[in-house]
Amino acid sequence: MSNDVIQFLQQRRSVVTKKMLPEAPTDSDLEQIISCGLRVPDHANVQPWKLVVIQGDARKQFDEEVILKAALASSNEPLSEAVVQLESQRMQRSGTVIAVLCSFVLPHKIPVWEQQLSAGAVCSHLLIAAQSLDYAAQWITEWPAYDPLVITALGGDPASDRIAGFIHIGKKQDQPDERKRPVREEKVSYWHGIA
Repeated sequence: MSNDVIQFLQQRRSVVTKKMLPEAPTDSDLEQIISCGLRVPDHANVQPWKLVVIQGDARKQFDEEVILKAALASSNEPLSEAVVQLESQRMQRSGTVIAVLCSFVLPHKIPVWEQQLSAGAVCSHLLIAAQSLDYAAQWITEWPAYDPLVITALGGDPASDRIAGFIHIGKKQDQPDERKRPVREEKVSYWHGIA
C-alpha cells in the first residue's frame, strides 16, 4: 500500500502570497482542485458553501471595484498611497483566488457549527489539492473576509453568510521553509476511561 498521501501531508507547507508568482493553474488542474474541494465531510449533505473563482482580468476588477471601494468605505480618513496600492492589488498576488462562502442552511437540524466546519473542510481540501499538484497555495482571510461589501460582491448575504477563506493559488518562487510545528505531547492525549 502506498503511503504517498501520508508523506505529502507530513511535508505539506503553504506558500505566503508575497512569495507567490501570480500564475494561474491550468483549467484541468483547477477543475481537479475544485472537485476535491467539494468532496468534504458534510453532515446530512447540507452543502452549506459556495465557491467563487476569481482569475484573469477579473482579479484586477475585483481589487479596484470591490476591495478598494470597501477599504475606502470602512475608513474614517483618506487612505495613504501605500494602502491604496496594497488594496488595489490584493487579489492579484496570486494567479487564481477561490473564495469560499459559508451559506448557512437555516432552519436545519444540522447545527450552524457543523456547517461552519464543513466550509472549513472545503478550504482545507482546496488548499491541499492545489499543493499536491505542486502549486503555491495559501488559505487566508484578512479583513475582506469580514466586510459586507465584499460578501455581497461574491453573491453572499452579509446578514447570514460568512467567508470561510480565500484560497490563493499561484506558482512557487522557491520551496517554502519549514516553520515551527506544534509539540505533539502538548496537543495530543489519550483517554483511558474513568479511573
